[in-house]
Amino acid sequence: MKNFEENLERLEEISRSIKDPDVKLEDALNAFEEGIKLAKGMEKEIDKIEGKIQVLMNQPVASADDKPELDLFSQADEASGSAGAPKTGLRQ
Repeated sequence: MKNFEENLERLEEISRSIKDPDVKLEDALNAFEEGIKLAKGMEKEIDKIEGKIQVLMNQPVASADDKPELDLFSQADEASGSAGAPKTGLRQ
């Protein structure tokens, strides 16, 4: 992120230098070329950051109130601890 901020600062410097009425055409062209390269690199970095944000935004958020919904033993008989065996003769 620091590199991005440094590049942004440099891009602002380039912009100011190009606007200077005393700048030579060749110097302005070289500065413009550098600015375009910086801007393209920064755009790629922004795309990466946006991708990371999308991944983070699409992850489910676990809450402290969320409990697993396994419900494996809700029908269990409290005395025996089992869900009960089928009645005699009713094999399934």
